[in-house]
Amino acid sequence: MLTTNDPIADMLTRIRNANTAKHDTVEIPASKMKLAIAGILHDEGYIRSFELVDAVNGFKNIKIELKYNDNKKEKVLTGLKRISKPGLRIYAGKDELPKVLGGLGVAIISTNKGVITDKKARELGVGGEVLAFVW
Repeated sequence: MLTTNDPIADMLTRIRNANTAKHDTVEIPASKMKLAIAGILHDEGYIRSFELVDAVNGFKNIKIELKYNDNKKEKVLTGLKRISKPGLRIYAGKDELPKVLGGLGVAIISTNKGVITDKKARELGVGGEVLAFVW
C-alpha cells in the first residue's frame, strides 16, 4: 500500500478527479479527520452521502456518493483546494477567517472545537488551521 505525506490532499484530489470524470461514487481510506471533512461536504450540500465501509485489505474506507444536477450535466462541486499543507501550515485567527468566493464557498477549518466551517468558526469565535476551500 502506498503511503502519502498529505492524506487530506489525497482525499480532495480523489473527490476532484471522480467529480471531473462524473463517477457516482469514490472510495477513500478512512480517518477521523477525513470523516469530519466528508461530514462538512455533506452538510453543505456538495455530496449526496457518505458511509464507512470495510475495504478488501481489512482497513476501513469512506464511500462518498457524488452529487450532480440535471442528469450529470452540471457538477454541484465546482472546486476543491487544499490550503494548509504539511510543508506550509496556514493558520487564521478568529478575526482573519477567510471568506471563499465572497461567502459563496466554504472554508474548512480545524479548530480546538473540531473540524468546522468558517461560518461556524465565526459563530464560536475561534480560529484554527485552514484545511481547504470548497466551492
